[in-house]
Amino acid sequence: MSAPRKQRADARRNEEALLEAAAAMFVAAGVDAPVRDIAAKAGVGVGTIYRHFPTRADLIVAVYRHQVEACAVAGPALLAESATPYAALASWIDLFVDFLVTKHGLAEAMQSDDAAFQTLHAYFLDRLVPVCAQLLDAAATAGEITPDMDALVLMRGIGNLCIGADSPSYDARRMVGLVVAGLRRH
Repeated sequence: MSAPRKQRADARRNEEALLEAAAAMFVAAGVDAPVRDIAAKAGVGVGTIYRHFPTRADLIVAVYRHQVEACAVAGPALLAESATPYAALASWIDLFVDFLVTKHGLAEAMQSDDAAFQTLHAYFLDRLVPVCAQLLDAAATAGEITPDMDALVLMRGIGNLCIGADSPSYDARRMVGLVVAGLRRH
């Protein structure tokens, strides 16, 4: 049995461009944005989209997974680069808020009966709860925050604060900022 072939560099770049363009189009126009518009934004042909993602559900799932992965990978990177664990936690939570605020169209699609969407919530939790827990543990160990915050509870609270983000008079980032500030030891 032979090993799976590696994707060519240009194919990886095309797929990355497609995922970024689709994510931007989903935010701007919803998950029903025309494929030709996504292709144009990505600088590829429509056929390239269908080669990578034969159905719209495949594309939606790929965008969601891609963005979850970006958020998951950012946690350890921020912890390594930031001045303090609390600063890393606060930066990661900003990324998490961006992820949540831009997913309202995806949330609607994922509540459909399409089997492709059924495992995404578990994937989201499996990838992001441990990252949040690592950041919380680091900040607690450094004595920067109270040590008793559960990652899943915090993430659910942040998610609830982001629900009204599509209202112009509501600032989800400010509300989440108050929660993050409240974690600090005084």
